[in-house]
Amino acid sequence: MVTPDTSRLTEKGNLLLYAALLLGRNPRFGFAPDSVSMSAAAAPASDPPGAPSLAFTPRERRAALSLSSLYALRMLGLFLILPVFALHAPKMAGGDNLTLVGWALGIYGLTQGILQIPFGMASDRLGRKPVIIFGLVLFAVGSFVAAAADTIWMAILGRALQGAGAISAAVTAFLADQTRDEVRTKAMALIGASIGLMFAVSLVAGPLLYAVIGMGGIFAFTGVLVTAAIGVVIWVVPEDQPQSTLLGQHAAKHNPMADLGAALAPELLRLNLGIFCLHLVLMAMFVAVPQMLVSIGGLALSAHWQVYLPTVLASFLVMMPPLAWGERQGKLKHVFLAAIGILVVAQAGFLWFAVSLPAIAVLLALFFVAFNVLEASLPSLVSRAAPAHAKGAALGVYNTTQALGLFAGGALGGWLYKTSGPAGIFGLGLVLCVIWFVVAAGMREPVKKSLVSA
Repeated sequence: MVTPDTSRLTEKGNLLLYAALLLGRNPRFGFAPDSVSMSAAAAPASDPPGAPSLAFTPRERRAALSLSSLYALRMLGLFLILPVFALHAPKMAGGDNLTLVGWALGIYGLTQGILQIPFGMASDRLGRKPVIIFGLVLFAVGSFVAAAADTIWMAILGRALQGAGAISAAVTAFLADQTRDEVRTKAMALIGASIGLMFAVSLVAGPLLYAVIGMGGIFAFTGVLVTAAIGVVIWVVPEDQPQSTLLGQHAAKHNPMADLGAALAPELLRLNLGIFCLHLVLMAMFVAVPQMLVSIGGLALSAHWQVYLPTVLASFLVMMPPLAWGERQGKLKHVFLAAIGILVVAQAGFLWFAVSLPAIAVLLALFFVAFNVLEASLPSLVSRAAPAHAKGAALGVYNTTQALGLFAGGALGGWLYKTSGPAGIFGLGLVLCVIWFVVAAGMREPVKKSLVSA
């Protein structure tokens, strides 16, 4: 295996691209190196003669890595405030109202949920890149508004503007445009992995940045990251396919209402329920967890990384073997249900046993393992379950429910913490995760569409 120049990648600090490039040099993962022509980068030797290649072409790899990096930059900016905002809010006028603090965390998801499908439809007509750039500009403006906020209401306004840059459906549709059916699942999984990775990075980096540059500085840094993401779209992401061509290929065969109906099939509804619950639980938890680390663990905010860093690193080490096993053995459903079961255990543990700093650390590690497995696998499962002609609609519905989960988690988390403390938040999380497990138990074992076509 040829090892890339890690020093240069480390200097750039792009962990997602580095990890993806390492995978790209490993033939087990089916990525074709740049130095190999498309004809030479044929399917692995075990594929039958004439089977479609299961390796990324250079253009597909460029699209997958650049769009995943775009997602990563944006999600890092979103997640950085999670471990610190609830503790900072009392310093703002009106920030002692925990319901409003929850709204400030969750309003992003509400505006995302409202605008996700319209942005996706606009990208079908106007092109992916213009819509993505416009959404990133809105996100950057919201970041700078929030950076200047001295009241909770101004912070809510900034967060709402951030959410108005609802580009998730356009990005995933763009990735679907740029990849073949045989490799699309892997490409979607990269986006899911980028979200999990940025969440983990933010838990460690958020408190450290807050100690150095404050909350306003974090929001301003978010604006800078999103501005960098605009550069990625302009100069790195491959060019759009002409939308007239795409519409000409599909408009005669399919109509939007039929595609929307296909996107609401039972298998997809199970997955949409899952992403809604996962992000609701995530946002609600981080109304309570930073407070618990201070009140129960006795940790100052600047020391929270001492809990987040080891638990996050441990979760990444633990999550990879079961994912690889499930993919190799065709038992992703077993891994998926086990991850939901771990969420149930973590929520029950926070509800009844989070009485010391070591207990909180163990429970956080369990939550991170489950979250990372589920966040990385859900987009891939949606891509597999969706009919070929309705992938865009399915991804639009998926991203909308994800955003609504963020909103509901922030709003409910703030209200529940105010009225019933951490017990209300983790009690709700426990009930939702149990419901999700029961619903998910009826799902079919996911099938690799690329292997079926091969």
